[in-house]
Amino acid sequence: MKNEKLNRTQSGKVTSNKTSKTVTVLVDRRVKHPLYGKIISRSKKYHAHDETDACQIGDIVLIEECRPISKTKSWRVVKVLSQTALT
Repeated sequence: MKNEKLNRTQSGKVTSNKTSKTVTVLVDRRVKHPLYGKIISRSKKYHAHDETDACQIGDIVLIEECRPISKTKSWRVVKVLSQTALT
């Protein structure tokens, strides 16, 4: 069996695709407050490498962690889960 490391994956919404081969992905997660127990929403933006420039704003994508590609990019787009309708 190969020694293959399992990379972290997350899904989120593309908020920007203005830079070349890079998309900004907003990942929302819901966590329980440690003291009060209420479910609260936390979000974070990641820069992800999009080799084919296929992602559009509003797409839901799956990203996975990889080696650092640039100063801010350590994630890459694995696949587009759902596309937005072009209007």
